[in-house]
Amino acid sequence: MHRIAPLLFAGLTLSTALQAEETPAAAEPGATLEQRLAEAERQRDELAVQLQRADSDTARLAGLRQENQRLRQQLQRVQAQQPQRLLNEQQTWYVTGAATALLAFFLGALSRGRRRQRREWLN
Repeated sequence: MHRIAPLLFAGLTLSTALQAEETPAAAEPGATLEQRLAEAERQRDELAVQLQRADSDTARLAGLRQENQRLRQQLQRVQAQQPQRLLNEQQTWYVTGAATALLAFFLGALSRGRRRQRREWLN
């Protein structure tokens, strides 16, 4: 047993020395992991803000759609209450032009009068 004790002591000393050397190397990945964790948390916070904005945009969009629907219904009610025009604008201008032409024709016929005119060519 006396022979094994120095071997055990040497083995324990060597293993603690190896563990002591691995600790700084293990600390580097730990720091890297902490940096990655901090970056992931920052990205998560940014995504949460974007999601919140998207939710508010969706709610605003739904509100605008409802308002649009309400305004369309209001427009339909107002249009239904208005009496229909007899003529549209193009038809109104056509009738105005025709009335002007007829008035000019009748005034021309009346201004000529009933006097007799020669219907021959003068040579």
